[in-house]
Amino acid sequence: MRVAIASDHGGLNIRKEIIALMEEMNIDYTDLGCECGTSVDYPDYAIPVAEKVVSGEVDRGILICGTGIGMSIAANKVKGIRCALAHDTFSAKATREHNNTNILAMGERVIGPGLARDIAKVWLTTPFEGGRHELRVNKIRTYEAGQ
Repeated sequence: MRVAIASDHGGLNIRKEIIALMEEMNIDYTDLGCECGTSVDYPDYAIPVAEKVVSGEVDRGILICGTGIGMSIAANKVKGIRCALAHDTFSAKATREHNNTNILAMGERVIGPGLARDIAKVWLTTPFEGGRHELRVNKIRTYEAGQ
């Protein structure tokens, strides 16, 4: 699995935690920043991650900002992206099993580093169930294709 990861200034610490987790799990990743503590614009980080996912350059993406909301909104503007904001392990698991999400968003000001690692690990290791869920995901793809 190949993963692109990025954060804005509000997600620096959790991004570092998730990078350490992916290294422990031997997951190949691309870190797209940011490396500054000053204010930056989350779309400048979310959109490049989303583009790498839809192009097939990476399989999945992880985005972190203060709340995760801005990153998830920006990523979901890219056709083919199913980005979910998760702040608990149940949602992280369900969004992989049922929605086949390809980007995970989290908020550093909402959760701590330990929970963020747990959420990311569950999301990274949970497979898509397919079946009736595939039919639903395909409805989203069909809608996107018509736009």
